[in-house]
Amino acid sequence: MRWNLRLTAANKGIWKASELQRSLAERGLVISAGKMSGLWSGQPVSLKLEDLDVICVVLGCEIGDLLIPEPEKVRRPGQAEETERAAVGAGTAAPKVIPKRRDGRSLPPE
Repeated sequence: MRWNLRLTAANKGIWKASELQRSLAERGLVISAGKMSGLWSGQPVSLKLEDLDVICVVLGCEIGDLLIPEPEKVRRPGQAEETERAAVGAGTAAPKVIPKRRDGRSLPPE
């Protein structure tokens, strides 16, 4: 998913995080400056569903305006291994694995 708060806010005429922060506070959602910065400039790690409701009301938008699906980023199980095998088959040698003891010293040659 891609977080699209900044563009959605701009489409509603809100150009500054502090302006959105004030509007959210008027609706009962008080957000710290640090969390607001994360919401505005990045992708939030977590967000309560109730907070999303308030954001949608303030911006007059739907959840689909804030969260943009990116299905191309979803991998099938085993897809990473297939890609690595294809790279090895294309002439890229896999790194040599050298076993070591737990203390970090090399094992004696056999």
